[in-house]
Amino acid sequence: MTVSPPEHHELRYVGRSVTRREGAHKLTGRSRYIDDMHVEGALTGRTIRTTIAAGRVRDIRFPEGFPWNEFTIVTAKDLPVNEVALITNEQPALVDSIVRHHQEAILLIAHEDPGLVQEAARAIEIVYEKDPGIFEMEQGRVLKDLAIRHGNTEQAFSGENIVFEGEYATGAQEHVYIEPNGFIAWWENETVVLHGSNQCPYYVHKAVKNAFALERDDQVRVVQETTGGGFGGKEEFPSMVAIHTALLSRKAGGKPVRLIYDRAEDMACSTKRHPSITRIRTACTREGVFKGIEVTFHIDGGAYLTLSPVVLSRGLLHSGGPYRWPAAKMDGLCWFTNSPPYGAFRGFGAPQSEFAIERHLDRLSQLLGICPIELRRKNFLQRGDVLPTSQIVEEDPELDHIVDRALELSDYRAKQQSSPCGSGHGMGLSVFYHGTGFTGSGEVYLSSVVALEAQSDGTVEIQVSSTEIGQGTETVFAQIAAEGLGINIEQIRFRKPETGAVPDSGPTVASRTCSIVGGLVEKAARQMREKLNGRDVAEAAAMDSLRAEARYEPPPGLVWNEETYQGCAYGAYSWGCNVAEIVLDSVTAELRVEKMWGIYDIGCVINPVLAVGQVEGGMAQGAGWATCEDVVLREGLMQNTRVTNYIIPTSADGPDMVVEFVEHHNPIGAFGSKGVGELPMDGPPAAIANAVAHATGQNIVSIPIRPEDILK
Repeated sequence: MTVSPPEHHELRYVGRSVTRREGAHKLTGRSRYIDDMHVEGALTGRTIRTTIAAGRVRDIRFPEGFPWNEFTIVTAKDLPVNEVALITNEQPALVDSIVRHHQEAILLIAHEDPGLVQEAARAIEIVYEKDPGIFEMEQGRVLKDLAIRHGNTEQAFSGENIVFEGEYATGAQEHVYIEPNGFIAWWENETVVLHGSNQCPYYVHKAVKNAFALERDDQVRVVQETTGGGFGGKEEFPSMVAIHTALLSRKAGGKPVRLIYDRAEDMACSTKRHPSITRIRTACTREGVFKGIEVTFHIDGGAYLTLSPVVLSRGLLHSGGPYRWPAAKMDGLCWFTNSPPYGAFRGFGAPQSEFAIERHLDRLSQLLGICPIELRRKNFLQRGDVLPTSQIVEEDPELDHIVDRALELSDYRAKQQSSPCGSGHGMGLSVFYHGTGFTGSGEVYLSSVVALEAQSDGTVEIQVSSTEIGQGTETVFAQIAAEGLGINIEQIRFRKPETGAVPDSGPTVASRTCSIVGGLVEKAARQMREKLNGRDVAEAAAMDSLRAEARYEPPPGLVWNEETYQGCAYGAYSWGCNVAEIVLDSVTAELRVEKMWGIYDIGCVINPVLAVGQVEGGMAQGAGWATCEDVVLREGLMQNTRVTNYIIPTSADGPDMVVEFVEHHNPIGAFGSKGVGELPMDGPPAAIANAVAHATGQNIVSIPIRPEDILK
């Protein structure tokens, strides 16, 4: 059962479950993914990867029996600038000599015969000098550290206050997007054209331009093809694939090259969710009123920094949960290991740290002899409270109402009372929040732009680099634009994201698409409506060029200090509560999540059906991470690189889900919307772990929770 908010009858499109625009094409197989794209005369590319975790390359040997003169072969020496531009440029696109992790790209080959390429790739021999690797956090060096200080923690942890400590761990998680990574590239004179599966065309543009030391922006054209999911896994990693494909093409004289991964290669070499260890120390009165918190949030960054700074940042910022802490000392550390770099994944950091705080509070409630729900209620954030970054909570989250509704829908109290602790049946709850958009001054730095352009056929074209990756971007933007313009939604069309052809509206990440970029679409639509001044779109477009642009401007009072980590971390927050009901098999210790309930405040719900889809997907993904998704690593190398041995929940074994929204509008989001994409990932792991703790009577402090863990 799914409960959605009432439709907004005062609006024509916003708040309505408008039919998904690309849905029919995907349903009938007419959508063209990158592997469906045929380019005449294209060579097939292949990446040769390292087979050790740490050491040096001593030799590359090409055995006899292959027509190597017919192959295109490139190494690091063929690349003008051997680096992948991101936050820092420390990661090489190809190994030159130093090896930092298994499955690191070392050379590339291409040939017109795909079968021969596969055989040749297996035959190439790499000779190494092997070094001992580092595979555990806190054994290597720190790649990045952050600190938040608020109030007097020394005083909070003194006197008669109750002090409680705990340590919590989360494992890696594979994205398992529907479609693996891939690009097709060719050169036209001094311009490289790249078609690919990616979330962020302008990230790829920046990386390719830098790697080839190109002077002009128009020398790189990145075209996003239909993309089969991302979840963050196609944020930074496609830049690497794009550089490789472009390099092979250039060495081949500009010929088109296809470099498309199979599932095993994609899972072995691509980024994962950061494993984490969170140590929490809290002080409270005997009645359960919080006085102070100390958090040390550790994440495994892998061999290169990539996007770890933003994961570390958000994880640390959310580590106190949606609670009032008069004093806080929070430290975040990202550690080097000889594993493939960990990267962006839905929620990036917040699911890890919010799992920890929500488990900690359930354990603390046991110590105090207070109901875990009532302990939370005593300390919920309210309007006027101050966060550890000194940001004042401007809205009233009404977390009491959100929790009450979750308890009511799930019949939580009756079910918990009828199943005593250790009975094998458990109910668990979690409360959580998530900042909308980039942290601090991130949105100011991006300075995102969107454009609307009237066409002579009476349509209005939306021009943004925000990508449709399965979440309904095209549909939601069409609803926002049509509402703002006051025209029929059939008159709205969406230009395919292509660098140079659409403005840079920032990456499709951080729950910013609908709220932040959608807000710019609304602003541009209202500008164009004024320019139309009652005229027909076709008539106005025929008379003169009719275009409207909107650029992001920070709201008044939204100030952030990157050095002190103080100020307004986010312009708006989304809030939620999950309840999980689980059953354990007494013989096999198999854990089944029977049902989950989710109550969410995501501001104005632009499209209820799409919002429910986002939430249900996030809840299922969170349940999988908590119970069955186990990335098995040996010396940093993933061992279970198949969907047959990396187990994700399917529709057959996923929980029944009940979803309901409450609406507190965000003054800076599109029609009052807030972020929805990542929030649903934050709550399920802790709710499930709390339920398992109730069902077993055991102390659950890490995920995934496997049957063998329960049996121990």
